[in-house]
Amino acid sequence: MVFNMKKIHLLIISLSMLASTSAVFGQAKKPTLMILPSDNWCEQRFFNTVFDNQGTKQKVPNYKQAFQEDTEIGQVISKIGSLMIDRGFPLKDAEQELKAIEARNAEDNMTTSTASGSSISESPLDKLKNKAKADIIIQIWWKVTKTDNGKVISFVLEAFDAYTSKRIASSTGNGTPNNTDIVPVLLQNAILANIDPFAAQLQSHFDDMFNNGREILLSVKKWNSWDKNMETEIDGKEIKDYVNEWLQKNTVKGKFSMADATENIIRCDQVRIPLYDANNNAIDARQFAKGLQKYLKAAPFNFEVKLMTRELGEAILVLGEK
Repeated sequence: MVFNMKKIHLLIISLSMLASTSAVFGQAKKPTLMILPSDNWCEQRFFNTVFDNQGTKQKVPNYKQAFQEDTEIGQVISKIGSLMIDRGFPLKDAEQELKAIEARNAEDNMTTSTASGSSISESPLDKLKNKAKADIIIQIWWKVTKTDNGKVISFVLEAFDAYTSKRIASSTGNGTPNNTDIVPVLLQNAILANIDPFAAQLQSHFDDMFNNGREILLSVKKWNSWDKNMETEIDGKEIKDYVNEWLQKNTVKGKFSMADATENIIRCDQVRIPLYDANNNAIDARQFAKGLQKYLKAAPFNFEVKLMTRELGEAILVLGEK
C-alpha cells in the first residue's frame, strides 16, 4: 500500500511538472506580424507611387490608395489576420498604422521653427522608412479564375523578416471551385489548408532570433575631411580592433561577421543583436548602433559620430563630423 502511494505521489509530481512545462511553451513570445498586399498585386492594380530618388525614378506600392479604393483587400487581410491571431500571433493593423503615420506627418508639416519659420525636413526616403515596426511582414497575392466548375482562387503567401528582407516562410495553393463564396472567404478557405506549416515556419524563424539574436547590418565609415582612419592607433590599438571588441561584447553570443575592414570602412553583416532591452522594449539597428556611437564618442576616442539608418535593419556610423 505504501509502495502504491509512492507511485501515486510520483505521478502527481510528474503531471505537475508536465503542466508547468506546457504553460512555459504556451507563453512563448510570438513575433509581431503585419499583413500587406504584395508588390505584384499593387502593380497589377496600379496602386503605385513614383518618385524621384536623386535622379532615378523609383516605384513603390501605394498602400493607402489600395486600402481606400480596393473593396477586397481590407476583408482579405482581416480574414488572414484572424487565422494568425487564432494561432497566437500578435498582429499590427496595416491600415490603422498608415493612418497614424499620416497623422504624424500632418503634424510635422504644421511644425515650424520659432526662430526662422523653417519646417521639418523630410525626404521621400524618410517617408518610405517612416512605417510601423513589425518583426515579420506577410505579403499576399491572389487571383480568381473562372472555370466550368466555378471560381478557383490561387494565392501566394510570403513572409519576410522586416529587418533583413529575407524570405522566411512561403505558402502557395489553389482553392476548390466555388461560385457562392466571396473572394475573402474563398481565400481564407484556400489558405486554411496550408496555414499551420506556414505558421510553424514563422515561429521557427522567431525562435532562432530569440535564441541567437536579430540579424542586422552595421557599417562604420569616415568623412573625407577626417584626419584619422580605421587603422589609426589609439593607446596601441587600431580603431577597427576597438570596434571588433565592442561587437564581441555586445552582440548575442558574440555573433557577427566583419565582411570588410579597410582604412576607410568597416562593414559587418549577420550582426546578431538582442530582440529586447532590459525594459522589454524592442531593439532595432538604430538603438543598437547608438551604443557603439556612445562608446566612440567617449574617452579615449572623443570622436564626432553621425548615426544614420536604412530601414529597420541597417545602421551606419560616420566618424569625424556630424
